[in-house]
Amino acid sequence: MKPASGNLVDADLAKESARLTALQTKQQLGVQALSIANQSSSILLGLFR
Repeated sequence: MKPASGNLVDADLAKESARLTALQTKQQLGVQALSIANQSSSILLGLFR
């Protein structure tokens, strides 16, 4: 049986891991959104050339 402090450390690690995954996902979505926005502006500029 684990000591209570070990369970707390495990819970904290799981919480921080989930938080990190959420932040990484937000970052990836932001990069994709910027990429799409840049592609859209390039397409529009191409129409005026």
